[in-house]
Amino acid sequence: MTKHMTGTRKEWLAARRELLEAEKELTRRSDELARRRQELPWVRIDKEYRFETDEGSASLADLFRGRSQLLVYHFMFGPDYKAGCPSCSAIADGFNGSVVHLANHDVMLWAVSRAPLAKLAAYKRRMAWTFPWASSHGSDFNFDFDASFTEEQQREGAVEYNYRREAALTVRGIGDSLTKRGEGPVAEIAAMTGTDVATYTRERPGMSAFVLEDGIVYHTYSTYARGVDGLWGMYQWLDRAPKGRNETGIWWRRHDEYDKA
Repeated sequence: MTKHMTGTRKEWLAARRELLEAEKELTRRSDELARRRQELPWVRIDKEYRFETDEGSASLADLFRGRSQLLVYHFMFGPDYKAGCPSCSAIADGFNGSVVHLANHDVMLWAVSRAPLAKLAAYKRRMAWTFPWASSHGSDFNFDFDASFTEEQQREGAVEYNYRREAALTVRGIGDSLTKRGEGPVAEIAAMTGTDVATYTRERPGMSAFVLEDGIVYHTYSTYARGVDGLWGMYQWLDRAPKGRNETGIWWRRHDEYDKA
């Protein structure tokens, strides 16, 4: 016998209609936030960034590929990672289907990571992905857009992520502050990338938006941490499932690892 509240269809319908009003209000609020994102001032980018792509070396403007808008997902795959972040991988599983629609609506979508292109290409083949993925290895791009940090920044408390400064972290403190004495979700995910917590957390998830107008690239928006929740397709489904996210730890895997778990 279920412990969840039960009721008649009439009772369910009354509760559902009440919930619908709250959902509509959330949708209206979301529309308002979208307009506010679009109203943010544009910041001109004069710095020259270079990326390695499947077609060769490219500038930031080249990534637009004839479109006027560019969306970049900051995919956590550092030079020392053995494999891409499983959380970013779960998010990126939804990119293949979206890329073609965005490209035909004047928007290019790219993933960008600091790992060398050969590493990204091998992982991309493993995941059977077709969306564009560029390497910013040797470039300041990820650092300038607050998606990558140095060991020195970690030690000195100079990490600015999600528009907040993080506390200084000692070698031990890195593990203790982000995990439970070196254990817990962050340590578990770090191990899944073949790194330790300090190395893993020098990369962070996020997305940035750019526009190209009259040959000039402008930065228009960036979001981080739970700001990318809306891009994580499986969570949008789980939030509508009877038991919701129903999480007690890191349950997800890369899509080719479930049968091995």
